[in-house]
Amino acid sequence: MIWQTSRFRIDLAEPRVMGIVNVTPDSFADGGQHPDAASALRHCERLLKDGAQLLDIGGESTRPGSPPLPLAEELARVLPVLRGAVQLGVPVSIDTYKPEVMQAALDLGVDIVNDVWALRQPGAAQLVARHPSCGIVLMHMHGEPRSMQTAPMEGDAPPQVLSFLEHAAQGLQALGVDRTRIVVDPGIGFGKTVAQNFSLLARQRELLAAGWPLLVGWSRKSSIGAALQGDAPAPPPPAERVLGSVAAALLAVERGARIVRVHDVRETVQALAVWRQARQTLLKS
Repeated sequence: MIWQTSRFRIDLAEPRVMGIVNVTPDSFADGGQHPDAASALRHCERLLKDGAQLLDIGGESTRPGSPPLPLAEELARVLPVLRGAVQLGVPVSIDTYKPEVMQAALDLGVDIVNDVWALRQPGAAQLVARHPSCGIVLMHMHGEPRSMQTAPMEGDAPPQVLSFLEHAAQGLQALGVDRTRIVVDPGIGFGKTVAQNFSLLARQRELLAAGWPLLVGWSRKSSIGAALQGDAPAPPPPAERVLGSVAAALLAVERGARIVRVHDVRETVQALAVWRQARQTLLKS
């Protein structure tokens, strides 16, 4: 299985680790830690040293309740980082829903457009369709960031998410986008209850029915916090959800995810190395 992107044909026969680089003051897990281009690029280099195979760079928080960011501010945050990241020799993704940011990133040589709105903003789908080869991540989100957790989706999540993602991917194909460019993401935490999020993990193989490669992002999400809370009065803060996040990433890979988007790259890479060794031993027995 190959994922075609602007500069790279990514072999998804083995799971890939995408490192998160948030150039934001307010992201839920690491807001403010990389406030300028120099520190963000140092973080990129650290993630690659830890074993990341892709980098996902974003300038606008999409945490629950987050307000929209003005276009000029998002461009000012991400363009200097993208300009340096595309020199690091790995696929680079821009995490944005704004067509203007997508175009500016692609002009710099960015490889992948990762959109929480699944290209539903006016002009976004047409823009990536005009590009000859950029990779695309289509994510399911119920509602929009400011209100998605106050009115989460209802009912059985996996079939609804699958239907949405199939429709979005088929819409891109109708615009002439080759299916090898498309990856889908169930959008863990985006307008879903804790139970719905875990149903998407438990029944993740149902999402593979249409044949699209799956990218999954459980890293430090509130559902991980809920699972770890136990009898405590509050869930652990995002920075203390590392082991739970790694466990979720490993379970997602075991259930067929081809890319895991994570904050904690080194720990995830180590867990996958053990999983890979066990799988290879089983296949030889």
